[in-house]
Amino acid sequence: MECELQEYFRGAFEDKLLVRMPDREDDFLTPATRLLEKKREMIEVEQALNTQKEENDSKRKRALRKAGEERQLAAQKERESIRLQADNIQLQTHKEKLLHRQEKNRVYQHYLQRVLERTDEFQEVQEMIDRFNTLMATQEKLLKRELAHQEKAEKERAQLLHYQEETHSQILELNNQIADLQGSQERARAVVLEWESSWAQIQNTAAENTLRLGRVRMATLNLFQTITKQMHIKSDISIEDTELQLEKIKMCFMDLDAIFKDLKKCDLTPMPTAMSSTN
Repeated sequence: MECELQEYFRGAFEDKLLVRMPDREDDFLTPATRLLEKKREMIEVEQALNTQKEENDSKRKRALRKAGEERQLAAQKERESIRLQADNIQLQTHKEKLLHRQEKNRVYQHYLQRVLERTDEFQEVQEMIDRFNTLMATQEKLLKRELAHQEKAEKERAQLLHYQEETHSQILELNNQIADLQGSQERARAVVLEWESSWAQIQNTAAENTLRLGRVRMATLNLFQTITKQMHIKSDISIEDTELQLEKIKMCFMDLDAIFKDLKKCDLTPMPTAMSSTN
């Protein structure tokens, strides 16, 4: 390609240089005029050379650009060819695999054909396949449903276990509370027994005191009645007023003691009948 461009540029340049100049009458020109003519011719030739060079550079650039594009296109076609060859090899490999699988599955086709010949339920093999696909879809749905039931059962089992753990904790807490209440009840029962024992003792003591008080009151009344009778003392003291009776007995004894002391001084024998009334 570069050689052809060089030959093209060379031929065009030579044609431009070989342009025939118009004939002139050189014999009638002066040397100065001839020199100016030569300079003019040189300028024209230089301008023509520059114009030719610019045109040649433009053509060269276009040729180089076209050559580059052609090289890129050729490389692209080469890459596309390599890719297509690789795709072809891959497709051939896939085809061989499919043929091998087809040959391998031919056994199943024969088997299904024999099964179809032995049954009256299906008319074609495709019906059997459709029936099988339906059963498989139904099985998948049942498996999903079973899985959902198992997950639900696991959640309920976990909830039950959690509830049992909470219930067990509550039972332990209630047992502890019951134990505390039983301890409190035992202590309260011990306190009640102690109070009952104290109450029984108090009742016994009160009964004894009541009995003793009754005896004292009876003895006081007997003594009061004996003294008042013997001393002929009239009194309106109630038989229930033991304190006044004791006070009256005390006064009688004080009188008797004073009389006894007076008699002792006089060395006389006391005569009870001669006692005066102290009322």
